[in-house]
Amino acid sequence: MAASERSRPSLFWPLAVIVIPLVSLLAKITTTGAEKLPRKGAFVLAPNHYSEFDPLVVAIAVYRTGRLPRFMAKESLFRIPVLGWVLRKTGMIPVARSSSASAAKQTLKQSSDLVEHGRGVIVYPEGTLTRDPDLWPMRGKSGAVRLALAGDIPLIPMAQWGTQEIMGRYQKGLSLWPLRKRVRVLIGDPVDLSDLRGRGGENAVLVEATDRLMVAVTALLEQLRDEKAPAARWNPADHGQRETGRLDS
Repeated sequence: MAASERSRPSLFWPLAVIVIPLVSLLAKITTTGAEKLPRKGAFVLAPNHYSEFDPLVVAIAVYRTGRLPRFMAKESLFRIPVLGWVLRKTGMIPVARSSSASAAKQTLKQSSDLVEHGRGVIVYPEGTLTRDPDLWPMRGKSGAVRLALAGDIPLIPMAQWGTQEIMGRYQKGLSLWPLRKRVRVLIGDPVDLSDLRGRGGENAVLVEATDRLMVAVTALLEQLRDEKAPAARWNPADHGQRETGRLDS
């Protein structure tokens, strides 16, 4: 059953009791396509990202499906007292900057762990907040597709819209009024990577898979916004911007 993972006692229980009511004061979250998230087994969920408030929205949307929201997080966060303990206890996945060889080994281990324990992980494919001026998804990184290809795990696109009314990109505080702003979440069909299986070590394959993912995420956001995204995806390198805060490569 979908609720089986969430029904097992875990640190998520007290966190949900605290977090969900607080977030619900600010956001009325509606999710479409929840049935497309696997009821059991591993998955890689890839949402768009344009606000520091996004993770709370995504986590609640996933939790309500009966699955537990686990994110990839920078390894340095795991060394922070209390926070590191919470991250480990909730099964968050550390990611470190490393050489290509060690990164490949890390990806294989993380992917096999997801499959072995039947867990899902949320990976922001852009690696940081989008730099696109109009908040469309920008050029993607390969972290999400690497995990999916390494373990033949479903790669599921997600888009959400409305969070910017609560906390805009780079905004320091929350916009508290009016309360319960509408935030819509849309989960799509898994990205078809069947023709790329077993080739996750090839750079051209990673580029192709990442492009397919970003096309899928952008299409979902187009539905939510009821408008078309720019024909060319924003690339920070083309605009002299550095991509800081990256969570994947």
